[in-house]
Amino acid sequence: MLSSGLAVSYASIGGRSAPALLMLPGPTDSWRSYAAVLEELPSSMRSIAVSQRGHGDTDKPPTGYRVEDFAHDVPLLLDALGIDRAVIAGHSGSCLIARRVAIDHPERVAGLVLEASPTTLVANAKLQAFIATVPDPIDPDFARAFVLGTSAGDLSREIVDELVDELLKVPTQVWRETFQSLLGYDDLADIHRIAAPTLLVWGDADPLVSQDMQEALAALIPAAELVVYRGLGHTPRWEDPARFADDLAAFAARLLQSTH
Repeated sequence: MLSSGLAVSYASIGGRSAPALLMLPGPTDSWRSYAAVLEELPSSMRSIAVSQRGHGDTDKPPTGYRVEDFAHDVPLLLDALGIDRAVIAGHSGSCLIARRVAIDHPERVAGLVLEASPTTLVANAKLQAFIATVPDPIDPDFARAFVLGTSAGDLSREIVDELVDELLKVPTQVWRETFQSLLGYDDLADIHRIAAPTLLVWGDADPLVSQDMQEALAALIPAAELVVYRGLGHTPRWEDPARFADDLAAFAARLLQSTH
């Protein structure tokens, strides 16, 4: 339970090592979309995957799904978990949330991992067209198509079914308000203020986020490096969770060494 009263669902593994790792799933995903990664991360590392407001089994307020709303929850969650600073990993649209936290609360962010991060989605025609297709209520076929459309690999039926079940927990209003807010959000004028070391992870078969976007972010964020996953799509961690976990753990270990 956050101090704001929001009850949050999350999964946590590992000890009390610093920095902790907090993982923010992309829009409509729950913490379970990091389940395979959690299994691969070292037990010595404190790793938390969270279902953000409106998602999974976390509380679903009737409104409050702007990037700024999601970002406001992150320091409150760190407080509730007794964490001073964390490496924050975000995926897709949630990379904007992670970036917002790093800009507004640099003292809480030891590092950033941005998986399939857009530069900005302001007036993005593909996203506008997608929002128009979101049904009410969300149906399984739509949810399944969404999962498969954000992965280039052959995910097992079991994994797809679990991801679909989680997407079906998200009300249509949350889908629409979350994605609609992304159309009007732009942090590029502030992004140079990100002081945290940043790891950009991108699959070169991503149909939604381009290489140009990754190169722009690598140039705009002062301490950023880009890692390319060949042949993988919009959600590299689903297709190669072991490599993704290894990259996360190595990045966090380097940050820890640099503070000593």
